[in-house]
Amino acid sequence: MLIVHNRTLSGLIKENYEPGDIQNIFELLERHGTFSFPVLSNGLFPAANLEESSLYTGYSNVWVRDNIYVAYAHFINGQRDTALRNVKTLGRYFAEHKWRLEKIIAGELDYNEPTNRPHVRFNGQNLSEIPQKWAHAQNDALGYFLWLFCKIHAETGTAISDEERKLLGLFVSYFEAIRYWGDEDSGHWEERRKIEASSIGIVARGLIELKKLLGKETSTGFYDAGVLDRLDHLIDKGITSLERILPAECIQPAPDKNRRFDAALLFLIYPMDIVSEEMADRILYDVTHNLQGDYGIRRYLGDSFWAADYKDQLKPEERTTDFSDDTTARDKLLKKGEEAQWCIFDPILSIIYGMRYKKYQKSHDRELQSYHFNRSLGQLTGEDSPFGPLRCPELYCLVRGRYLPNDTVPLLWTQANLWMAFRCMLS
Repeated sequence: MLIVHNRTLSGLIKENYEPGDIQNIFELLERHGTFSFPVLSNGLFPAANLEESSLYTGYSNVWVRDNIYVAYAHFINGQRDTALRNVKTLGRYFAEHKWRLEKIIAGELDYNEPTNRPHVRFNGQNLSEIPQKWAHAQNDALGYFLWLFCKIHAETGTAISDEERKLLGLFVSYFEAIRYWGDEDSGHWEERRKIEASSIGIVARGLIELKKLLGKETSTGFYDAGVLDRLDHLIDKGITSLERILPAECIQPAPDKNRRFDAALLFLIYPMDIVSEEMADRILYDVTHNLQGDYGIRRYLGDSFWAADYKDQLKPEERTTDFSDDTTARDKLLKKGEEAQWCIFDPILSIIYGMRYKKYQKSHDRELQSYHFNRSLGQLTGEDSPFGPLRCPELYCLVRGRYLPNDTVPLLWTQANLWMAFRCMLS
């Protein structure tokens, strides 16, 4: 069943598209500002473009992970200067706070305390840290940064400064110090710390991308620091751990950690491309058969974030608080099968099947590409939405019996993924 919230789009959605059909829909969305990305003066992106009533979510701040997805969407859609400026500023942020990396590497800070780790959510205006307890143990966010920073510099031939070169070396030493392949982190969803395949895979891919960059790097700085000698070892550690855990997200036996299905594993297929096609098939089956709903895709079974009637049960300051230590109280709000359904995943699924279609020219892959593309379009807000029409929600949740967007509309991460899905449909 395809649910379409916007009446204008419902007349344009098809099972089989011609290139002109896709272009017409894209131009319609562009006219309505669907792909408007508010950007700070330094090139960073807030997590969402919020109205006054939604500022309580904190999504006006900068998340490293979200910025990487938005920057990558700009990069592959031809706006390379925008993407380069973004990762350069993220690099400057990490360099300004590199003492965290240095002290953890030296054993002078306990990395088991998340606040000691590099902060992955911060004030984008002045690159300052936010004095609020947060789940900063997010190896995936750091791995994403390493991946895109290296990828953009390698593909554009942009020079790397001495400060940036030292920073990249620090990340290698940091991942070695925390033993990332067996480290418990809060991962993509910023919750209970556990050993997560999705985080390990992202870091391993970042290290692989750094190795590629070093193949083009003429400076001896990396060699002198011994970085190259350790990269293969660290990559192998990550890949071995990943193969041991997959297709699960976490195989630790503790009930509050063990997780068989998690949609974050999709990102190991795209954009990371770090799993085999056989494993990708398993992940795709798991997600579409266990997490897919009519309105979007669940992050994981039992996810209580934006459970039914969330706003009625929690005060604004409680809705997006740090739940990384304990989700027990929040979990009591959830009834089985009523998890929020997210909008960031269907565009990724569309891209994955689209890339397979290009490679193998199988009609079934093209059908699935269009199917998830259409689901993505269906998730855009309708004409009567309080957020305006044709906006990209973070998720749909139950509100007094109806699935409606939560307060984070538009979410730039959703916009970025949809923009990339359009590119894949048109190419």
